[in-house]
Amino acid sequence: MELWGDPEVTRLTSGPLTPAQVHTRLSEEIACHERYGFQYWPIFLLDSGEHVGCCGLQPRDPSGHIYELGYQLRRSHWGQGIAREAAAAAAYFAFTACQAKALFAGHHPSNDASRRILLAVGFNYTHHELYPPSQAMEPCYLLTRDALDIG
Repeated sequence: MELWGDPEVTRLTSGPLTPAQVHTRLSEEIACHERYGFQYWPIFLLDSGEHVGCCGLQPRDPSGHIYELGYQLRRSHWGQGIAREAAAAAAYFAFTACQAKALFAGHHPSNDASRRILLAVGFNYTHHELYPPSQAMEPCYLLTRDALDIG
């Protein structure tokens, strides 16, 4: 609830979730992991074990091995480089363990922090498309294995 139930965290995505919606979302993540071997994983600080958010993959075009990268952090952990580190780790996992051909990502046009994170990880802008939950035309990006330089 401190992540997906926070109106500020979810302001540019789907809005705050109710406890029942959080439960459904967690069930969907478990089902995604069971089907594809990936999900949005929780992020914890190593020194304290504190939960700070989530980052992971969703199927975008599973038959084409194109997955979608996403992340959300609790407000108290914004601006600390955690999302960038988590996004880079999830991308590495996608290209090594999941044999991804490419990763897709998008963000709300007002979310400049997400734009900077995606560019820092190596994503390249490709187009805008409608994101139904926010009804915004969101900038979209693609990352290929070559851009990560993982061999």
